[in-house]
Amino acid sequence: MNDDEFPSEEALRARLAEVRQDHADFDAAITALAASPLPDMMLIGRLKRKKLALKDEIARLEDMLTPDIIA
Repeated sequence: MNDDEFPSEEALRARLAEVRQDHADFDAAITALAASPLPDMMLIGRLKRKKLALKDEIARLEDMLTPDIIA
């Protein structure tokens, strides 16, 4: 394997920051939509699923950045 197959730590950290911001943006959008007089529940559901996918990606990126510790 060569180094091109795995993103650098810097690239992973940049992607993690981007995904965290997207997650926060979805959270704000969901909160705003839920507070409207007639919330679009289908749209809120789609946004919640996307937010959950971002949460999974955040966990995956954090795992990639955390070194394995052999006990």
